[in-house]
Amino acid sequence: MPGFLPPAMLTSCTWELANTMNRSWFQSPIMRFYQAFWEDLPGVVHVIPNRIFSVQTTRSWDFLHVNPDIRSGILSRSHSGAGSIIGMMDTGIWPESESFRDDGMADAPTRWKGICQAGEEFNASDCSRKIIGARWYIKGYEAEFGKLNTTQGVEFLSPRDAVGHGTHTSSTAAGSLVENVSFAGLARGLARGGAPASWLAVYKICWSTGGCSSADLLAAFDDAISDGVDVLSVSLGAPPPLPSYVDDTLAIGSFHAVAKGITVVCSGGNSGPYPQTVINTAPWIITVAASTIDRAFPTAITLGNNQTFVGQAFYTSGLRDRFYPIVYGEDIASTISDEDSARSCDDGSLNATLARGKVVLCFQSRSQRSATVAISTVTAVEGIGLIFAQFPSKDVTVSSRIPCVQVDFTIGTSLLTYMEATRNPLVKITSSRTVIRKQISPEVAVFSSRGPSSLSPSVLKPDVAAPGVNILASWSPASSQLDPPLNFKMESGTSMSCPHISGIVALLKAIHPSWTPAMIKSALVTTASTKDQYSQNIVAEGAPHKQADAFDYGGGHVDANRAVNPGLVYDAEISDYVCLLCFMGYNSSAISTMTGKPTKCKESSNCLVNLNLPSIVIPNLKRGVTVSRVVTNVGPVNSIYTARVEAPVGTYVRVKPSVLSFNSSMTKLKFRVIFNSLLRVQGRYSFGNLFWEDGLHEVRIPLVIRTVIDDSYAET
Repeated sequence: MPGFLPPAMLTSCTWELANTMNRSWFQSPIMRFYQAFWEDLPGVVHVIPNRIFSVQTTRSWDFLHVNPDIRSGILSRSHSGAGSIIGMMDTGIWPESESFRDDGMADAPTRWKGICQAGEEFNASDCSRKIIGARWYIKGYEAEFGKLNTTQGVEFLSPRDAVGHGTHTSSTAAGSLVENVSFAGLARGLARGGAPASWLAVYKICWSTGGCSSADLLAAFDDAISDGVDVLSVSLGAPPPLPSYVDDTLAIGSFHAVAKGITVVCSGGNSGPYPQTVINTAPWIITVAASTIDRAFPTAITLGNNQTFVGQAFYTSGLRDRFYPIVYGEDIASTISDEDSARSCDDGSLNATLARGKVVLCFQSRSQRSATVAISTVTAVEGIGLIFAQFPSKDVTVSSRIPCVQVDFTIGTSLLTYMEATRNPLVKITSSRTVIRKQISPEVAVFSSRGPSSLSPSVLKPDVAAPGVNILASWSPASSQLDPPLNFKMESGTSMSCPHISGIVALLKAIHPSWTPAMIKSALVTTASTKDQYSQNIVAEGAPHKQADAFDYGGGHVDANRAVNPGLVYDAEISDYVCLLCFMGYNSSAISTMTGKPTKCKESSNCLVNLNLPSIVIPNLKRGVTVSRVVTNVGPVNSIYTARVEAPVGTYVRVKPSVLSFNSSMTKLKFRVIFNSLLRVQGRYSFGNLFWEDGLHEVRIPLVIRTVIDDSYAET
């Protein structure tokens, strides 16, 4: 039909147009004229400006109980993910890494249509029975920034990873078993991915010189769909403000993938702990928050008076086991800086003469929160160590040049008190140790972006949390400045939590190949846990820490073994998402961009609140509203479920019917949830839960309500 293209041609056309211009052009009057002109051309549905994304930067699998020792667990039942293909959209891969050995792997399946695209220092032979496909994309990036300049740093015009990020995420999701792995002697043990028997397909769209082009991303989605992946892991995104779904290439590409039965998993962003910062919020995506695991790296700090404090660090060598002078950053400010900047060891703030050969104490500030910046500053003035006092967090910063011990403000203040009372203060830093099962976890990481979605508050985001703090996985030696170079590295970020869920999805897909992406997401959300390993409510790191809620972790912390048998699932079809887009006000032409075919909006009930998600969010409850959901029985054929409600504060909640009876001819049942506000105030969000229970399964979805008087009020 004139004016519309099938999905492959649609994304290809959009990609070619976007490849020829940058964002500033799209914002100019002349560009808006040409944009309208191009959109009137036959065969063009929509013109989208190119955007630049960024990557969102092994105890974790044992912590999740994803291990072969559980005979009825997800790893055993899925045969370690055999038969599933995970597509990784990232910075590429280092194929020689031990994590990608193909011992015992089967040949690629006959359904696989992908290729091994050669390039700089990457041949077709670098693919294997583990890495069954590899492609690289540069046209969109070079249209935005010009010819890629590799003279100022290491990069490869090929699928080879010069950054390390893609190698890390790939090995986290599906790495083979590697024994006796450590990071500088810490966290020693067996490294493995979540789905070690799954195949990997690599789509390199991000480059060491910075950023990932949305045009390249869209082209990669096109290829991955045609190639035949089962899961797509996308650890990247752009910070708020969020583009509309019809202008967001990640939302468009993932929509096409989900329409073909491919589950898309994305990182939720690293802008926490601030609300409304979560990214990748389309309802057809699984959006992942980051959490901690129960492994710590205690590092002793001994003062000259033999008083000892303990922080965390990755420190095993460098300083001899003796005392060194310690100075306070504020006291050694450079002549071009001020005391406030020097207190936090901001860039260029320290006097080199006064810092040389000493350990420097710095305090995190509102303007300088980063231990990484402080490490660089102290190293530049030839300081020999750093103690960085900060808001409490379990995220440990990697420092390859000098020891960096992270402590809280209480310990930092105690050190400062000692220094002020002592003429020649001294400190000794003892090598870090690895300790497991002694740290309360999981907790939501301080950097993990929080909901609600700033684009569609009625869609709960993030969906689920997974380990993303101090994760040890494979690394590209090309990105290391050390000798010998790093082959495994610690990293933190929602980029690390995303491939944990991708690996679990591959396992679920191997067990339940007929499940749709919505069913898989539902299984993860409804079985997730809101308790830590001591059965206490999960805490979210922040300033201060607080009890976590659905805007921190969605349904909760992933429980992979329970997700295998969720009992009931909340399924959704592409037509449901189209209905949502229509209800949000997008016109038929714009929605056709998403669907890749002619699509007209029809009048229907409120698709915003009635979209069949495994959650209910009502951001504007005035008096009362009724919401409907449909559940599908995937457990025992003859099952009876009873509803139980934990109502959000200030809300009265009823479920009709309150009992659901399933049999061989009744596998799907609809129910309604009636919400009535008990308050007439401009309120804040409150949280509750709806459970369906049959004595064996507990199917829980979050309830999130905000009472309002006027829709136009901002959240305060």
